[in-house]
Amino acid sequence: MTRVVAVDGTPAVPGVAYAPAIWASPRPEVDGRGPRIAETERDAEKSRFREAAAVVAARLKERGAVAGGVAAEVLSANAALAEDRGWLGAVDKLIGAGAPAIEAAVGATEQFTTLFTQMGGLMAERVTDLRDVRDRVVAEFAGLSEPGVPAPSHPSVLCAEDLAPADTAGLDPTRIVGIVTVLGGPTSHTAIIARQLGIPCVVAARDLDQVRSDQLVLLDGAAGTLVVDPDPDEARSAVQAATDEAARVAAWAGPGRTSDGAPISVLANVQDGAGARAAAETAAEGIGLFRTELCFLDRDTEPTVEEQAEIYGEVLEAFARHKVVIRTLDAGSDKPLRFVDHRSEANPALGVRGIRIAAQEPGILERQLDAIALAADRTGNRPSVMAPMVATVAEAASFADLVRARDLVPGAMIEVPAAALHADRLLRHVDFLSIGTNDLTQYTMAVDRMSSELAALTDPWQPAVLTLVATAADAGERSSKPVGVCGEAAADPLLACVLAGMGVTSLSCAAAAVSRVGAKLSATTKAACERAAEAALSADGPDGARSAALEALSGT
Repeated sequence: MTRVVAVDGTPAVPGVAYAPAIWASPRPEVDGRGPRIAETERDAEKSRFREAAAVVAARLKERGAVAGGVAAEVLSANAALAEDRGWLGAVDKLIGAGAPAIEAAVGATEQFTTLFTQMGGLMAERVTDLRDVRDRVVAEFAGLSEPGVPAPSHPSVLCAEDLAPADTAGLDPTRIVGIVTVLGGPTSHTAIIARQLGIPCVVAARDLDQVRSDQLVLLDGAAGTLVVDPDPDEARSAVQAATDEAARVAAWAGPGRTSDGAPISVLANVQDGAGARAAAETAAEGIGLFRTELCFLDRDTEPTVEEQAEIYGEVLEAFARHKVVIRTLDAGSDKPLRFVDHRSEANPALGVRGIRIAAQEPGILERQLDAIALAADRTGNRPSVMAPMVATVAEAASFADLVRARDLVPGAMIEVPAAALHADRLLRHVDFLSIGTNDLTQYTMAVDRMSSELAALTDPWQPAVLTLVATAADAGERSSKPVGVCGEAAADPLLACVLAGMGVTSLSCAAAAVSRVGAKLSATTKAACERAAEAALSADGPDGARSAALEALSGT
């Protein structure tokens, strides 16, 4: 029976699901217009609104602590939005002029969303987050139920225009077995959190409105397709094949290597001690990315060296005698720090962020490195330390000197195309490179990763992006120094094989993806990985690259 694909989108998280479709409820329309607030009641109105915002912030932090992984990072950042002094100050100003709190919240939010949209890049991504925070605070203020997605009583495929990070992080993978959205890209927060949860996901599905609730659908996250009312036998066969593959994946226990024994380390991305302990329960051989900025995002003041050392020490202890790579503060743009003077910038994604903050805020990097060294002394686990957003050889050299002075191993992230092109020169100063494919893709293709219209351009399978990855990997091979990948691309089992074929020495991904990536590598020869890499690099677009890589691997 010929199946008709009702919807094509962009693959985000591989996997197959066959279940009824359900639609997320549209966001409530909020305007809050009403009688002016008497001058004598305005301070009380401000206090009530701030109390509601504090409740929402605390709730988001609690959910982040439970969710762990990237979801924790996203929810922590959203909690920071609920406490943002600029947004709350704008609400206060409008209330002070007589507007009721809900109307003031709407007005203040639109001021910031207009600004964020004009800035573009990562800041535009914050529009969905801020509106979600507004809706939650307004609901708390008005004594209403918190907005969210439906909780079905049976497994379902969730369809939505878009999903707020807080909604995605709270999904139950036993009930929501697939996600399809009209908006978003393969590196959006929705896709990243779905990957952590292990839920197949397709984004940028523009014709999704053809699908009605309760229709049976077959979702293929790897192909980026949604079939409406598929042949039941074919659908069940596809799900069974996916189930069998999941069982094989679950049985993988490491270490990371190809079927003919070529080593490639499979590591985990974490954000705190709890995440590291959870990752230690998987077959991960170490930590390839420890996102330290979570230690900073919800603080009004910079954590002391001692406070930081305690946090870093938890991660080092969780992976004692194993590799741990710590990324220094990756803040700015969509992750501002309250205690740093983030100056107004026309395009923050291209502004003072990552390693560049160190030049603007003298001492902040040195104190963080002191804390990492202190944690290393206490635990006996000496980590590697890498800087984000390195763009020049001088930045790499200066950072390496600071790290080596503390008896730590220096590295640099490849997120800026200039760094990839000069990877060989950076490796004269640092001991390893780690490729952050999310930002590398964004900067290479000059596109906002949240743009559904341009989702194909933010696909890490873009041959131009793969060419830069191969350039960095080749530089590592020539210098006999490791080059890893810690971006979302490392969580795609097929792309992992391509990266291994390019000479990448380690892959670091969400803990939930570790076994999936390791199992795929263990079933593939190094020669096949090399053929897949060559085929993908020769393609003219991401779909062609996927198809070419899959064909190259089909004989293994």
